[in-house]
Amino acid sequence: MEMDVSKPRVVVGVDGSTSSYAALRWAVRYAGLVGATVDAVAVWELPGLYGWSAPAVDVEVDEDDARQRMRKELTDVLGVDTAGSVRTRLVHGSPAEILLRAAEGAEALVVGSRGRGAFARALLGSVSERVSQHAECPVVIVRPEAP
Repeated sequence: MEMDVSKPRVVVGVDGSTSSYAALRWAVRYAGLVGATVDAVAVWELPGLYGWSAPAVDVEVDEDDARQRMRKELTDVLGVDTAGSVRTRLVHGSPAEILLRAAEGAEALVVGSRGRGAFARALLGSVSERVSQHAECPVVIVRPEAP
């Protein structure tokens, strides 16, 4: 993917959660106001690889399939025309670290308030909390839209 460094960028983390879809919609609206491009970043990691929650397992990840599913989700959330203008990245690693790196030099980093983690009652997810504390650009944390 070729990066146009002359335009501002808005980076948004997507993980398939309702909260990340709200963040995606917010990022697209904001990018339209400031003339920025949108980079949607999805991160995958093996369970237990970066923490104690589960043993690391030998998992085969079909990245082409994951990219197709990500593109379909973006189309479902944004519509065909808008989804086509969003650049996508599927990256293996620690979600917070990948998002922090992706947001270097960005106009803003947008994340959902809660991802797909196990602690649903927590006010902030671990990724949104970490990026809010360590990003070098403004961070917007978007709550899921009311049903």
